[in-house]
Amino acid sequence: MTMPRDSRIPAKTRTLFATLEVIFHATVYNIRKTHRNAMVGLLLNIFQTGILLVTFFLLFRFMGLVRTNRVHGDLLMFLMSGVFLFMLHAKTISSIARADGPTSSMMQHAPLTTFVTISAAALGSLYLQLLSIFVILLLYHVFWTPVLIEYPVGAMAMLLLAWLSGIGVGIVFFSLRPWAPDAVTIAASIYARLNMVFSGKMFLANALPGYMLAMFDWNPLFHTIDQVRGDIFINYNPHFSSQTYPLWVSLALIMVGLLIESQTRRHASISWSAGR
Repeated sequence: MTMPRDSRIPAKTRTLFATLEVIFHATVYNIRKTHRNAMVGLLLNIFQTGILLVTFFLLFRFMGLVRTNRVHGDLLMFLMSGVFLFMLHAKTISSIARADGPTSSMMQHAPLTTFVTISAAALGSLYLQLLSIFVILLLYHVFWTPVLIEYPVGAMAMLLLAWLSGIGVGIVFFSLRPWAPDAVTIAASIYARLNMVFSGKMFLANALPGYMLAMFDWNPLFHTIDQVRGDIFINYNPHFSSQTYPLWVSLALIMVGLLIESQTRRHASISWSAGR
């Protein structure tokens, strides 16, 4: 129900609720962009995650990595812990980087701002991925084996931290896109390819030699994946990854991205976008 203007609610509070309402509708629109039918969109997302899980499972089986590169425990839970965080991180980056920017025609509508589009893209990705994770774990629990997570609160915190780092990287790409759209597209593609290897989906930080650990240590997603395995498996204690490093990197990337986006918004124009 719409609140009357002469209510006792302060103007700032009404503005806040109005912004939240716009974010909600923009999030719903963002979720439905992949497919008009929300259920089909969810199934497509589950299918993508399932394909990646099956691919890594077969790779582990055929290359004989089952005994050498995993923690003692359920192999599929080991793979899912990496794939879930990787997919959430990658989908968040992709969604935010492709969100409507300051030169988009949608920005001609007064309530819509870049803050709204970024928030909607981030929340839409989180909603789809969390729902997909819940469905996959439920099916695995019912039809395969009971799911046991030793520290579910910590595991959820690492999942949200992977999402936060995706927001940080996505905002940087989003804010730079109007300046050099082709270069940003290439950079985002390179980052996604690097994450396929350097996210640590298939490795444990404790099992890596020092010279290889330095190759992975820069990546905040590597830290969150290794830490979440410490929360899932009782017999794994991550020694060479950190919970605070990805947090500070994510916050720094968000601040840098917002500063660049602020400058971009000041210089943006429709003709500038068309010229590029």
